[in-house]
Amino acid sequence: MPFVRIDALRADEKRLEALGRAVHDALVDAIGIPKDDLFQVLTSQDGTQRLFRYDGHYLGVHRDDDLVFVAITMRSGRTAAQKQALYRRIADLAEEYAGTEPRNVFVTITENEPLDWSFGNGVAQYAEAGL
Repeated sequence: MPFVRIDALRADEKRLEALGRAVHDALVDAIGIPKDDLFQVLTSQDGTQRLFRYDGHYLGVHRDDDLVFVAITMRSGRTAAQKQALYRRIADLAEEYAGTEPRNVFVTITENEPLDWSFGNGVAQYAEAGL
């Protein structure tokens, strides 16, 4: 069950939806999550305040204001190859669906354990089910 947060500068609803779809489809394709396992928060930063900060050339990747931050929280257990495939697929689909150049797709993954999830009712459903 990945939980995804996507932040983009001055993105309209159509672009945010396309980015969300790109990330979800990549998660399904690259690491095999179920198609109906969809939990996302999509945010457009309006740019009126400079709270959207980044280094435009860190590690030799030229970024601009089309930069999209994708933060994925999911249970641990994916291999390095699966993560690499996921990064590539997100970048490819973000370009295809939303016109976002791969150089502007910044992805981070945070992993945790079954006890770290509650889907409601104050219960750790994964832990109780032994998943």
